[in-house]
Amino acid sequence: MCRHRAAAQGEAALDEATRQTPRWTRRAIVQIVAAAAIGAALAVACAPLGVLPRLACAVLDAGCPADQEPHGRLPQATRLTPVQVAQGGMYVALGDSYSSGEGVWDLDHKPLNDGADRCHRATGSYVPLVAQTYRFGGGTAFYACSGATTTQILSGQYGQKPQITRVGPNASLVTLSIGGNDAGFTKVLTGCIVKLPWSSACVEQDAAVARRIDELRPSLTKVLRELRSRAPNARIIVLGYPRPFPEDPVATVDNMSAEDQTWLNGMTRRLNDTVASVVSDFDRTIAAFGVPGSVEYVDAYEAFTGHEVGRPQPYLNGLSVNMEELKVNARSYHPTGDGYRRFAELITKQIAAGPGRPMNNVRLDAP
Repeated sequence: MCRHRAAAQGEAALDEATRQTPRWTRRAIVQIVAAAAIGAALAVACAPLGVLPRLACAVLDAGCPADQEPHGRLPQATRLTPVQVAQGGMYVALGDSYSSGEGVWDLDHKPLNDGADRCHRATGSYVPLVAQTYRFGGGTAFYACSGATTTQILSGQYGQKPQITRVGPNASLVTLSIGGNDAGFTKVLTGCIVKLPWSSACVEQDAAVARRIDELRPSLTKVLRELRSRAPNARIIVLGYPRPFPEDPVATVDNMSAEDQTWLNGMTRRLNDTVASVVSDFDRTIAAFGVPGSVEYVDAYEAFTGHEVGRPQPYLNGLSVNMEELKVNARSYHPTGDGYRRFAELITKQIAAGPGRPMNNVRLDAP
């Protein structure tokens, strides 16, 4: 009955409008009134059944229940924390003797992996300690090698695969110390030790060492670029070198005068500053483009303060000579077990702190 009554009212309205309106608008009014009549009929006849709200929700996306999930949601992007980025994949440890564990190598009884005996990779290095502190989703790969230069990171040593080839897209954290061998520090230190006591041969190496440090910039940049190419989402942490002698040395140590020690400290600082500058410039570029990953520098120059060579409890081995072979032991002037534990503290702290800027690594969560 409600439908007949609505139809009759609609016809009456149509007749009245038709008589009072010009002919050219009659068709439009017919359409409007017809639509109104149909809408009124539906509203009166069907509202009790709840059909109209469901029809409006389905067709017009209006009047839908508040607890209903909206249609067409996109995946949610969540920015990852520095720790989440580091732990997301594999931890790959590269670098030279300060990373391999040269200073405690002769305390090991079993090589860690293939080539460890040639590269002097030791369980007492900071790498296993970092791996114990954090759980890495892809495990840990330890391939630092004593004596490595930036060139050898890319080309290999002792017939072993190049360290760079150990890094793949699943790497989420890469650590390394590098640059000391490029600067020739082993030969420099030897020259300071074997000189005549009154000789200035140690500090006379200044110009040559400074030149080699300056030449480190392009080669280190090349290593960082290759690491980024292989692991574009990873955090790369570059560890600097500790000051070997007290800030104000007063006594002769291993045939090196106070002047010699001060000069060696200064060369270490200059090397660290160069590495830090390259790393900082590289990371600024990453941040400017808003891409994932980072390159971070850990300043270890003051890390052994109070425990330098010549102190009662040094974190660096002093001069060690094999008297039978008349040969300097390679552990000389490399970290002790306490020194590597201090390095591990620096690295784990950096992993937690991050690069000092937001990471651009994100995780997409399904709607």
